[in-house]
Amino acid sequence: MREIVLDTETTGLDPLRGDRLVEIGCVEMINRMPTGQTFHRHINPERAMPAEAFAVHGLSSEFLADKPLFGHVVDDFLEFIADAPLVIHNASFDIGFINAELDRINRPAILRDRLVDTLLLARRKHPGVSNRLDDLCSRYAIDNSRRTKHGALLDAELLAEVYIDLIGARQSQLILATETRDARVDGYGEMPRRIREVPLAPRLTEADRAAHRAFVATLGNKPIWADFLGG
Repeated sequence: MREIVLDTETTGLDPLRGDRLVEIGCVEMINRMPTGQTFHRHINPERAMPAEAFAVHGLSSEFLADKPLFGHVVDDFLEFIADAPLVIHNASFDIGFINAELDRINRPAILRDRLVDTLLLARRKHPGVSNRLDDLCSRYAIDNSRRTKHGALLDAELLAEVYIDLIGARQSQLILATETRDARVDGYGEMPRRIREVPLAPRLTEADRAAHRAFVATLGNKPIWADFLGG
C-alpha cells in the first residue's frame, strides 16, 4: 500500500485572508515503510513574509523571491502524490492551504476522504495530553534534534516515523522480523536455507577418516555407520 506523508509551511494561519503556501514536503511510504522517495519544493507566495511566520520556519521574502510559483510546481506535486492516501498532522490546516492554491489556478480540490490525520489518531490514542509533533517524537523516542525550526520535508520525515509508531506498525514489523528470523517449530513453515557462494573447506583429514573407519569396524557386522562410509 502506497501512502504519502505530507507537510507544508505557510505565511500565516488562514488562506481565506490572503496567507499563502511557501513550502511543501512529501515522503513516500510503501507498506508503512519510507522508501526514500521524496518531493520538496519552496514556493514564492507573491507576498511579504510576516515576522511571526518567519520566526516559525525561517523562510524570508528574500529567500523565496526567486522560487517558482505554485502553478509551476503543481503538476510535479500532483504526479508525486497521485491517488495515495495523504498522512498529515492536523490535516485540515495543510489541505486548506493546498486546496486554496489549487483553486487559484482552477484545479480540482483534493478530497478530504483520502486524508489520514495523525493529530486525530494521536488524540484518540493519547487523550488529555499535548500531541504536537515534538511531543510525539519525545513520546516515541524519535530524534528530532535537527528540528530547530519548522521545515516541510524534515517534518514530513519525522511524521513518517511517528505514524509508524502511532498505528503500531513498527511493533508488527518487529514481530514479523522475529518470526522470519527464528526457525518455525509448528510444522507450518521453515526458514529458507542459505547457500554459500563459496563452500567451506572440509576440516576432516584422511587420517581422521581412517581412524573413524577403524572405530566402526569394532562395532559388529552391520553398524549403521557403514551406510554412510561408502566404499
